[in-house]
Formats: sequence, structure tokens, C-alpha cells
Amino acid sequence: MQDRMSRTEFIALIAMMFATIAFSIDAMLPALPEIGAQLSPDNVNRAQMILTAFVLGMGAGTFVTGPLSDAFGRKPVILAGAVVYMAAAFVAWTSTSLEVVLAARLVQGLGAAGPRVVAMAVVRDLYSGREMARMVSIAMMIFTLFPAFAPLMGAGIIALSDWRGIFLAFILFSLISTLWMAVRLPETLPRENRRPFRAPLLAAALREMAAHPSVRLSILVQTLCLAMLFTMILMVQQVYDVIFDEAGNFPIYFGAIALVSGSASLLNAAIVVRVGMRRIVTWSLGLQIGLAGAMLLVGEMGLPLRGFFWIFLIWQTCVFFMAGTTIGNLNAIGMEPMGHIAGMAASIMGAVSTVGGALLSAPVGLLFDGTVRPLAGGIFILSIIGFALMLEMGRIEARQPV
Repeated sequence: MQDRMSRTEFIALIAMMFATIAFSIDAMLPALPEIGAQLSPDNVNRAQMILTAFVLGMGAGTFVTGPLSDAFGRKPVILAGAVVYMAAAFVAWTSTSLEVVLAARLVQGLGAAGPRVVAMAVVRDLYSGREMARMVSIAMMIFTLFPAFAPLMGAGIIALSDWRGIFLAFILFSLISTLWMAVRLPETLPRENRRPFRAPLLAAALREMAAHPSVRLSILVQTLCLAMLFTMILMVQQVYDVIFDEAGNFPIYFGAIALVSGSASLLNAAIVVRVGMRRIVTWSLGLQIGLAGAMLLVGEMGLPLRGFFWIFLIWQTCVFFMAGTTIGNLNAIGMEPMGHIAGMAASIMGAVSTVGGALLSAPVGLLFDGTVRPLAGGIFILSIIGFALMLEMGRIEARQPV
């Protein structure tokens, strides 16, 4: 690899593969009003399901893409996933019904799981230890900046064409990264190191993880945290548009908040060794209970619209910030006892929490009624449950022998 691709080029390629997910979700946000008006005029809330369908497909694909790449090699799985992703985007571009778009987005999510999940395996193949951590950190830093610009890119595409143009942009984005990978990156998993795909091993890993208390609880809480994040993403564009009449400025505000909340990972890295992963997650969820509860009360107070808008922006930032102080820590908590099946454990944890988070958030998003009540109420309830589960995790840890 070193003879053909520099480290800088490799990091840029991996970051672009990671960014496929953020682009596929966040670039769609400005398009939801048009899609709802054209394809579901009787219930515009159903347009949110375009995001949910993609996340469900991505979560389901996460179950198998890692093991498949162990069996058949990294590049074939990335290429196959990209082809599925682009084909589904083409179907969505040509469709005239919401149901067909939703089916295409589900398949598109399945395809996106290939480049996203297997790209991490490629990094593991080529680097290890601190060097691997450094490469991933740089790529993830670039990846975290992408959601700040994706809605603005989506709005620009809509201004030049219409919402269907975004699906053509998905095809172009994936085509560039796939051709780049195909030409410049050699296969990183030698044939002699490949392992056959065995469904029973996946099932056994799932049973082992479900039987371990801290792993089980970490997956449940991660599911709830993702559900809170997805609920905000599903409803936030409608909140800006319907409640605050700020649809035109939505991509700018969303981007600024994404940039600010991206610093959560830096704060977490600075304090996690001293404070501990479980405490940070517990404190984050406890704080969110107070913030979401306060948002419920503020929403009923009849404040001037401008003042209410700035309060909402602060809360939205805190929800996104919470994702940065919880999800990574919960992953680490769950992975700690699973070192002997790390690859499968990571796939299972990501798949279960992503699919579960999407399923929990979807019905909440459909409750949007022109107020912040469904959004704040949903996050309030989810954070209470997550906080209670983290307290239970603490009690389990206290009972374990030192």
C-alpha cells in the first residue's frame, strides 16, 4: 500500500467512505418538506421515514458486512455494497411514490454498510496500536466535520434542481470513492488470512453478549442514546420550518451546531481516564433529563418566538453533544469483556443499537404536531430509562469482587 498510496491519501479515502453515512442522512434533511408535499401530502410527517429506512438498512447491513469481508476480502465487499447503494439511489431518483423511495432507501442503507464498516477493517489490516488509533482519529475528525456541511450541500443541490437531484449526488459521491478505492487501494486481507462466514458463530456471539450484564446494559443504553439522536434528526427540520419559520436558515444553524457539538469527543478524551466511562454516561443522561424536562416546560410558557428559538438551539446542541459523551463510552464498556470476539461483538453492538434506535425514534417522529412537545417528551422519557439502566450498571459493578 505504501508504494501506491501515501498516508494522507489513505486517510482522505477512508474519511470519504466514513462520510457516506453522514452525507446520505444529513443531506436529505432540507429535502423532507418537498418530498412530503409531493409524495405524502395527506401526512407530511411520513417523509421522515426516508431517514429511518436508511438507518434501518445500515444497521441490518452492519450485522454481516464485517464477517463477509473476513470471508471474501475487503475490496469485493466494499465494491458490492457501493453497487447496491448506487442502484438503490437510482431507483429512488426515478420513483414516483413514497413507498418505493422508502424501499430504495432501506436497500441503500444496506449497501452503505459495506464501505462504512469494512473501511475500519481496512485500517485494522494495515495499522495497529497507537498508529492505528492515530489514523482512525484523523479520519474520524474529518468525518465529524461532514455533517456540518451536508445539509448545506443538500440545500444547494435542491436550489439547482429539486430533491431528486440529491440521489444523483449520492451516486456521484459513491462512484468517486469507489473508483478511487478500486484503482489506488490494493486488497488488504490476504487470501490465506480469510475466514469462512459461519452464521452459528454470529449467533453464539450474540448469545454470549446478551448473557453478560454490563454488555447487555451498554447495548440497551446505546440504543436509547441513538434513539434520542435519531429523534432529534427526524424532527429538527420540521421544528425549524413549522414552529420557528427558519427553514431557509436551517442548513446554516445545523452546520454550526454540528461543529460545536463535535468538540464533545475532545472533552470526553480529556476527562474519561480521570472520571470513568460509566460516570460520564450517567451524568450525561442525568443532565439530559433536566434539559429535556425544562424544554417541555418552556414550550408551554408561551415565550416570544425569537427567545424560544435560541433556547431550542442550545438544547439541540446539548442533544448532539450528549451523543459524543455517551456512544463511544458505551461501545468501550460493551467491548471490554468481549476481546476474544471483538470483530463480531463490534458488528453486533453496532447493528442492534442502530436498528433499535431507529425503531424507537420512528414512531416518536411521526407524532410531530407543530410543537416541541413530542420531541422533548420523547427524549425526556428515553433519557430517564437510560439513566435508570446506568444506575443498575453501577450497582452490578459494585457487587463484583475487586
